[in-house]
Amino acid sequence: MATRIRLQRRGRKKRAFFQIVVADTRAPRDGRYIEKIGSYNPMTNPATITLNVDRATEWVMTGAQPSDTAAAILRYKGVMFKKHLQVGVNKGAVTQEDADKRFAAWVEEKEAKIEANKVSLNDSLNAVKAASLKAETVKKEAIAAKVIAKNNPEMEAETTEESTEEAPAAEVEAPVEEAPVAEEAPAAEVEAPAEEAPAKEEKTED
Repeated sequence: MATRIRLQRRGRKKRAFFQIVVADTRAPRDGRYIEKIGSYNPMTNPATITLNVDRATEWVMTGAQPSDTAAAILRYKGVMFKKHLQVGVNKGAVTQEDADKRFAAWVEEKEAKIEANKVSLNDSLNAVKAASLKAETVKKEAIAAKVIAKNNPEMEAETTEESTEEAPAAEVEAPVEEAPVAEEAPAAEVEAPAEEAPAKEEKTED
């Protein structure tokens, strides 16, 4: 009997939950299965995976063929690496103790990477939440200011009076700068006739 490791769908609509099962290749996807070896929940972030690594390795060693998604999960949980080590043990290339140590080191490193990814993901989510909260707070403060100004017309009148008082001050400053320029032009015209007057008086004396 040919066996296959695949996912069996559970859960309600748009909330899928999968069981990792070993089933006969002739059985339907959600039909009877031989053994359940784990579960996969893609609705969490990151996805939640539980797997019996020892049983999965035994089924793979006996010839069970995983589906594409199941194979990715098995690689993620180290089943394929454990199979590789077990093949080396069967051939006599490495001892069982050495294989177990290498697999334990691999699992420890993998868990450290997963924890680091979780921390970075949580930090990014917290930053997004803080930014959205700040934007919402600013929006609420602006709405509250509009409501207060609408309920208190005196505040609006004061603000409008302040704006009107500031406007003439700027208009008065402009003519004060132009006044000295207008006074310099007649001064030059008066000095020219003053030089010509004595010349006419000399001619009359002769």
